[in-house]
Amino acid sequence: MSANASRLLVVLTAFLAGLIAFSAAIFFVSGRSPAPITQPSAIGGAFKLVDQNGQTVTEEALKGKPSLVFFGFTHCPDVCPTALFDMTEVYKALGKDGERVSAFFVTVDPERDTPDVLKEYLSSFDPRLRGLTGDVAAVAAMEKAYRVYSKKVPLDGGGYTMDHTALVYLMDKDGRFVAPFNLKRKPEEAAADLRRYL
Repeated sequence: MSANASRLLVVLTAFLAGLIAFSAAIFFVSGRSPAPITQPSAIGGAFKLVDQNGQTVTEEALKGKPSLVFFGFTHCPDVCPTALFDMTEVYKALGKDGERVSAFFVTVDPERDTPDVLKEYLSSFDPRLRGLTGDVAAVAAMEKAYRVYSKKVPLDGGGYTMDHTALVYLMDKDGRFVAPFNLKRKPEEAAADLRRYL
């Protein structure tokens, strides 16, 4: 090994040893690992929409119970009805605990998804699911608060569809974002996960 390579190896070894010692010191003093430098972006916030019954709904509706929030639209061919069906199955798996969980379907297509349209659409799913809509500006404000992407995509022959974020947001009893919620598992597993936040 050359002299330069030997020096480089000594420097790298010393650096790594120092890094390990520094991390160990932090752990010893605080009792936990060093916090990551980057913090997650804030998700959620104030909104004012109406549900399928015409009742005003604000961020206060997310408090007191853990909530699942999903953004979609009634003309969605597959992802949205699948997610709502999965939520319905989770409600069944929750049994009586289902009364202690809220679920919201927020439209990204307020031009077509009026309260009456949402009411008809949601009649195929668990009755505890609440559809939310409003004017274009109010829906856009909630999308921004939840970091939701949506875009109108023209279709051949007229009409349009919507590209959109397809995450299910898990919010805790204080209305704060916890994590994306995985519906792609057995309903009993998803229900057990939700019970941790009751």
